[in-house]
Amino acid sequence: MSNNAISELIAVMAKLRDPNGGCPWDLVQDFKSIAPYTIEEAYEVLDAIEQNDMPALEDELGDLLLQVVYHAQMAQEAGHFNFDDVAAHVTAKMIHRHPHVFGDAKAASAADVEGRIWEDQKAQEKRKKDQDSILGDVPMALPAGLRAQKLQKRAARVGFEWPEAIQVLDKLEEEIQELRQAIENKDQANIHEEIGDALFCVINYGRMIGVDCETALRDVNSKFERRFRGIERELKARGKTFEQTTLDEMESIWVAEKLKEKKSA
Repeated sequence: MSNNAISELIAVMAKLRDPNGGCPWDLVQDFKSIAPYTIEEAYEVLDAIEQNDMPALEDELGDLLLQVVYHAQMAQEAGHFNFDDVAAHVTAKMIHRHPHVFGDAKAASAADVEGRIWEDQKAQEKRKKDQDSILGDVPMALPAGLRAQKLQKRAARVGFEWPEAIQVLDKLEEEIQELRQAIENKDQANIHEEIGDALFCVINYGRMIGVDCETALRDVNSKFERRFRGIERELKARGKTFEQTTLDEMESIWVAEKLKEKKSA
């Protein structure tokens, strides 16, 4: 995008927020009311990437950029910062975090960059912020699974980590037994806690063996949706409704859909 295009976008946003002739809806928005749209647009970018839909990605990246411009405009109105400040700040941060490109540091691989250089740079930044915990800048608003991964990764950085990934599976079996006990006792509060512990263990194991559990769960969601839609299509072809179909019949169609996918893989 050219500087002219950026300037035009910023001018459009300023006009929308102009008390004299701006958009009534835009004028009543604030950071909190716009934040859900920002998150939604980020997920729509992700969806376009997963669908490998480049026209959609172009469109969704534009929508996401608009969110950045929107927040910057509101900040400028309140006297905090403007779009140029945002761009300058992230530029400086990228230069600082890439001393192997803009400085004298050496990096032999992507893993070397992520595992050594970036973590060193982030640690320096945290010391400057005088945070009282290495977990301090893990955002509360992240999806719970993604936040769990980040919390675990930060703790592992200082040695709070199982020596072997297989030990996490042992811990998972222990948590499942505790969940069974809570269910047997009909202790709803404890059931809630033990399910959380079991999920945290699964995420920890996935992280340790290099599986992004957030992505894995998105993938299994898509798989479930795809196969369930197969049940719907088959029932429609048979002229039946769910109310007219037994669980065994639905399970049979599910298995058939699963076999189709395996054959076409």
